[in-house]
Amino acid sequence: MALDTIPLWLPLLLVLPLLLLIKKKMDERCLKNLPPSPPKLPIIGNLHQLGVLPHQSMWQLSKKYGSVMLLQLSGIRTVIISSAEVAREVLKVNDLACCSRPPLACAKVFTYNYRDMVLSPYGDYWREIRKICVLELFSVKRVQSYQFIREEEVDLLVDSISHYASSATPIDLSEKLFALTASITFKIAFGKSFRRSGLDNERFQAMVNEVISMIGSYNASELFPFMGWIIDTFSGRFKRLKRHFHKLDTLFQQIIDLHLDPERTKPEHEDIIDVLLRIEREQVEFGDAAWFTKHNIKAVMLDIFLAGVDTSAITMIWAMAELAKNPRLMKKAQDEVRNFIGDKGKVTESDTDHLHYLKMIVKETFRLHPPATLLLPRETMSHFKINGYDIYPKMLVQVNAWAIGRDPKYWENPEEFIPERFMDNSIDYKGQNFELLTFGSGRRSCPGIYMATTTIELVLANLLYCFNWKLPDGIKEEDINMEEEDGPSLTTTKKTALNLVPIKLF
Repeated sequence: MALDTIPLWLPLLLVLPLLLLIKKKMDERCLKNLPPSPPKLPIIGNLHQLGVLPHQSMWQLSKKYGSVMLLQLSGIRTVIISSAEVAREVLKVNDLACCSRPPLACAKVFTYNYRDMVLSPYGDYWREIRKICVLELFSVKRVQSYQFIREEEVDLLVDSISHYASSATPIDLSEKLFALTASITFKIAFGKSFRRSGLDNERFQAMVNEVISMIGSYNASELFPFMGWIIDTFSGRFKRLKRHFHKLDTLFQQIIDLHLDPERTKPEHEDIIDVLLRIEREQVEFGDAAWFTKHNIKAVMLDIFLAGVDTSAITMIWAMAELAKNPRLMKKAQDEVRNFIGDKGKVTESDTDHLHYLKMIVKETFRLHPPATLLLPRETMSHFKINGYDIYPKMLVQVNAWAIGRDPKYWENPEEFIPERFMDNSIDYKGQNFELLTFGSGRRSCPGIYMATTTIELVLANLLYCFNWKLPDGIKEEDINMEEEDGPSLTTTKKTALNLVPIKLF
């Protein structure tokens, strides 16, 4: 190729990475007293030290570098918190200084430009949308109004499992519980049964997992701002992002259109879409114009759609797996619920308040297997100190809830599943005890605690009441695979499906 045919910008493109590296080094010199960090490689920083289970890699690194640790994920500085004391400093003492969210590309697309509650940056909009979610969608009164839906869906689950029990056939309990939470969420949020939505459960679960994985990971263009877009393009990530967003958007629009159909029969109970459409009609102007539109509704639907379907199912799967591994605990839980319910035939939501051992099982599952092993990243807005280290604006902070739940400083025999540890123990998961951060704490804590725990307790109580559970032939308790699913994601589920044989009692 002749020299005069080489584009004038090509030398600049080749020199640009070197200039960026020089600038990065100069910026680092301006930041003093940073938390300790593992040795970094040029360009990629500490990325090579994160394995297929990042929360476990971070836990191992924190044993050497401390409970406040800085990881340089290429161009993204991330502070990892791995102890309850430091989590309290972040989530309570310095909550306001680091309660925003990072402007990540996948989150921007799926949330219609950060119009949701979970992933939107801190500010006036976030305060308004959270107020709506707390007061209108997740209040105790609203959650209780959907009791009939949860109990109806659990009855259908029990009937479905009973068909397998009559022939002592193993069932994929993981698939059953995911389908159950999907159906409950669809009915509560969208007013229609998951089974009647025309969605195939397997493909639907695959779509949910893909969306959660994309939101829970970085684009290469975020890690390597000036060159990563090439990786995203040729790896097909941009295409996958558009494809899955289109699927979700189409589903959300169909649901909204059904609710706006003038011939739709007026429902006896408002579902969440009814509530959001009413808010749109009755909204008070926010600033200079009406602010709550169909895009805002879809963004809130995303939060409910992902959090409502995935996290509750994950918790129930882990709980049943742990009980299957520990027959003594299984029998203790079954004795409690059967002694209290007697021959009534099923457990209702009002009954679960009296099932104290069941509640301990749920807490212990949250401790050992938090659905979100790493709390969603926060972006710092101002300078503050943690344990004497300086934390600067625009850094990311992530709390390793999984590591805190296994810290021997707070938990005796932390790797063992021992529900009794919560007997006469005031530690709870509602955000005031930083040893158990299942739902986070502070301004960005999850407002759906009551809805999630109500569903989990009702389902587990009925599974324990209605059936005995055996392992398939040839499988022993110690053979149950308790490994976690690989890869970056917002949630961490069991790697292999939980297959159990139900034996019907009633």
